[in-house]
Amino acid sequence: MSSVSPIQIPSRLPLLLTHEGVLLPGSTMRTSVDSARNLQLVRNRLLKGTSLQSTILGVIPNTPDPASDTQDLPPLHRIGTAALAVQVVGSNWPKPHYTLLITGLCRFQIVQVLKEKPYPVAEVEQLDRLEEFPNDTCKTREELGELSEQFYKYAVQLVEMLDMSVPAVAKLRRLLDSLPREALPDILTSIIRTSNKEKLQILDAVSLEERFKMTIPLLVRQIEGLKLLQKTRKPKQDDDKRVIAIRPIRRVTHIPGTLEDDDEDEDNDDIVMLEKKIRTSSMPEQAHKVCVKEIKRFARSSFTSKFHVLKLFLLDYLTDRLDIRAARILLDNDHYAMEKLKKRVLEYLAVRQLKNNLKGPILCFVGPPGVGKTSVGRSVAKTLGREFHRIALGGVCDQSDIRGHRRTYVGSMPGRIINGLKTVGVNNPVFLLDEVDKLGKSLQGDPAAALLEVLDPEQNHNFTDHYLNVAFDLSQVLFIATANTTATIPAALLDRMEIIQVPVRVVFSQKSNIFFDDRYTREAGVRSLDRKFGAICRAVAVKVAEGQHKEAKLDRSDATEGEGCKEHILEDAKPESISDTTDLALPPEMPILIDFHALKDILGPPMYEMEVSQRLSQPGVAIGLAWTPLGGEIMFVEASRMDGEGQLTLTGQLGDIMKESAHLAISWLRSNAKKYQLTNAFGSFDLLDNTDIHLHFPAGAVMKDGPSAGVTIVTCLASLFSGRLVRSDVAMTGEITLRGLVLPVGGIKDKVLAAHRAGLKRIIIPRRNEKDLEGIPGNVRQDLSFVTASCLDEVLDAAFDGGFTVKTTPGLLNSKL
Repeated sequence: MSSVSPIQIPSRLPLLLTHEGVLLPGSTMRTSVDSARNLQLVRNRLLKGTSLQSTILGVIPNTPDPASDTQDLPPLHRIGTAALAVQVVGSNWPKPHYTLLITGLCRFQIVQVLKEKPYPVAEVEQLDRLEEFPNDTCKTREELGELSEQFYKYAVQLVEMLDMSVPAVAKLRRLLDSLPREALPDILTSIIRTSNKEKLQILDAVSLEERFKMTIPLLVRQIEGLKLLQKTRKPKQDDDKRVIAIRPIRRVTHIPGTLEDDDEDEDNDDIVMLEKKIRTSSMPEQAHKVCVKEIKRFARSSFTSKFHVLKLFLLDYLTDRLDIRAARILLDNDHYAMEKLKKRVLEYLAVRQLKNNLKGPILCFVGPPGVGKTSVGRSVAKTLGREFHRIALGGVCDQSDIRGHRRTYVGSMPGRIINGLKTVGVNNPVFLLDEVDKLGKSLQGDPAAALLEVLDPEQNHNFTDHYLNVAFDLSQVLFIATANTTATIPAALLDRMEIIQVPVRVVFSQKSNIFFDDRYTREAGVRSLDRKFGAICRAVAVKVAEGQHKEAKLDRSDATEGEGCKEHILEDAKPESISDTTDLALPPEMPILIDFHALKDILGPPMYEMEVSQRLSQPGVAIGLAWTPLGGEIMFVEASRMDGEGQLTLTGQLGDIMKESAHLAISWLRSNAKKYQLTNAFGSFDLLDNTDIHLHFPAGAVMKDGPSAGVTIVTCLASLFSGRLVRSDVAMTGEITLRGLVLPVGGIKDKVLAAHRAGLKRIIIPRRNEKDLEGIPGNVRQDLSFVTASCLDEVLDAAFDGGFTVKTTPGLLNSKL
């Protein structure tokens, strides 16, 4: 046999430090490159090199993570593997990195490190012979003798226990006969299940005899594990043999009883279960083809593959158990008041029961935070007996969150709709699309536009998620949306939904609770109220737990209201008196009543003081009503005049519409100054003659806009120029025109509730908003008087004591004014 001269690797090699595994000669491995040293090596050596030698690297197994990028070079393992870089793939997401496909050539030993930066380079000594293997390997077999034959026998036994019909297994069997025996220990060690520590020991085994001795026990362990596995799973032997041999190149078998064995058992059971469900399902033909294709692909991939793509098409269907009477009782028990909302929900459910399909408008609950929008959606799901899932859309600005990512991208996943179906495990849940008014838009697309297909009953039976890449039927999903305001919802999306306002209507009869509601909370919702109640309950719990109940006292006022005898926590009681009178404490089952003094002790001084009368104690101040996404609010408007050049100054973070309302108001007053005998400080009917006017809207940090402050500005300026005070119990809202007409505005209900919370008694609204008063709770309406106005004359008459009507006799008018 003619000798073949060995191939020599370069004596100087750049070193690639990897912590992902141990590369053995004859094996192939993919490794990620993201540390600074390794990145420099790839860029300067592999990407810029043109010769074959530039693609040969020294791969050193490194225990510490090289991505840590410490300044000093970490301790290097003495022996490494010279490797050929077969493929280089780069990416900038989520950060710059490369993926290398490298094939091991031979072992080498580091003689000395020549340089450390920008990447390490070392002088190396080749340890293995690297040559083209001759066909005749008899000499090698003779030299190794019995040890070689024993190794070969175990290797053949292991491979033949696998399914030879699998091409990869058949190829491995042929390699056992064609490759020289000295190459087999490294190759088989990289194929069978071994730890990195065991591979490192094989790498360090420079002696071929030592390498055979260390590898044979590994083969025996795998053979015994496979025998035991086949014995314990004998009823399904044929299926198991196929499953075990799915990826023989990376993982031939493993020891039964380990965690990985349990995982593979579960994955195999998943495959069998999915195959059965696919055969018995009634899914569309296109979806059936995709499922068959995916199950075949998963059968050829690793056991750690996820099956959610298939499982989505096999979701169970839950039959609605709808009883309208029971639904009414459930909604009444879960939600106080909200009669209009509950009525509309019951109508929706009744129509759904009669039609037996979901083609109809999508309900959208609009209201301030904390008023019960989400809980109503949860009650609907409970009424129908369906699964409930909430999808938070606030801040979403990528359409892939709705439609999913294509599977060609790293880290791809289904959209929130499909992922929600996977979470609940059924195909007809109740989905709550929370905060649809806070969807964003970016370079990645418009998620609101993607929702159009989801919410359209004529289209969502064919919804295509990019991750699934096949049509999915969403027609059985009940979608409910929530929002704080409709102003920021795109028109096309708003057109898909029916808007139902969800206000808050919580009224307490007890004096202390009213004081608590007025002075410690100021919101349309109940979240802050709930937090304050929680603080009170925690304080009482401490008192009860410590057994330090204070003196009991009968609240006569509450007793007359039928509340009975309750225990007070008196804040003026001294600690020593408490200890002296513990025997007089009421039994623990007696309820504890929190009075005004207890509120101040637990919650501190009142956060909100009722300052309406004080602020209206001088001319040039009026109260308006404003609407915000958090509910209605009262708004003070203040005006002052000074010598100047006829300038109008507006402050308080006003929008363009509100600024225009101010200019309209001053123009109308100037044109009607003689009618109302309004003059400036110089006695002129030209109100801006040598006079500057300053209008301020307090709470300057809050942006304000809208036309509804028009009547308030007119009233404020009329008070300023007439010197008369506006009634301290009046609030108003309405848009004005240049001719003095009062036009309707929105948010009447929330504005009225805000005025009621502030203790105001008379409310002036546009006449065309009179129909909106029907939605005001009866207990609120009986505490208020409403004045409807169609022109500014009527507004001014209602805003001032004695009216603002012009008398026919100028003298009488002047004396009245």
